[in-house]
Amino acid sequence: MSIIRIKKRIYDRLFLSNNEGMGVVEVILIILVLMGLVLLFKSRITNVIKTIFDKINSQLSGF
Repeated sequence: MSIIRIKKRIYDRLFLSNNEGMGVVEVILIILVLMGLVLLFKSRITNVIKTIFDKINSQLSGF
């Protein structure tokens, strides 16, 4: 076996086969980014939701 093949096998074992924790880290990062966006735009989100519910209530009161 050549030295290049041995190095490739070692590289493959160290870096390519150990992907078990990647999904958890990615999900945590996505959740943190979403929470940051919600905190940043909290007042705007609240106003949009309030407006939507006000429109729904006004349309329901017409029945």
